[in-house]
Amino acid sequence: MVIKVFLASSSGSTAIKKKQQDVVGFLEALKVDYTPLDIACNEDNRMWMRQNVPEDKKPANGIPLPPQIFNEESYCGDYDTFFDAKEDNLVYTFLGLPPPPGSKEGQAEEEEEQEEEELRQLEEEEEAEVQEEEEAE
Repeated sequence: MVIKVFLASSSGSTAIKKKQQDVVGFLEALKVDYTPLDIACNEDNRMWMRQNVPEDKKPANGIPLPPQIFNEESYCGDYDTFFDAKEDNLVYTFLGLPPPPGSKEGQAEEEEEQEEEELRQLEEEEEAEVQEEEEAE
């Protein structure tokens, strides 16, 4: 799986530059493999990004701004959704990647699976008790 980050190498907006640096820096810190795709110098990249951001995720003017993040062909989100995922320790989920063992996200996933297993066992035990009571009658 390849994470694609659509960026503008020659953006005049310092806000966009900071957002791009934040996304790229965080992915590098997590050692997530990604491919930066420049929309400023490559018209094909720009058109692909614009066509593949879902309509309901596009701004009012219809033109999404970088950074935009994809997992292969699957849209992950823009900077704001990336930032929210980062704040919630859900970046791997946001990217559609399995969290590495030992990560906060991985530990949360393991705890959730364990709780589901315990709940399933309780339900099975209750079902067995009901069957025993019905057979005793």
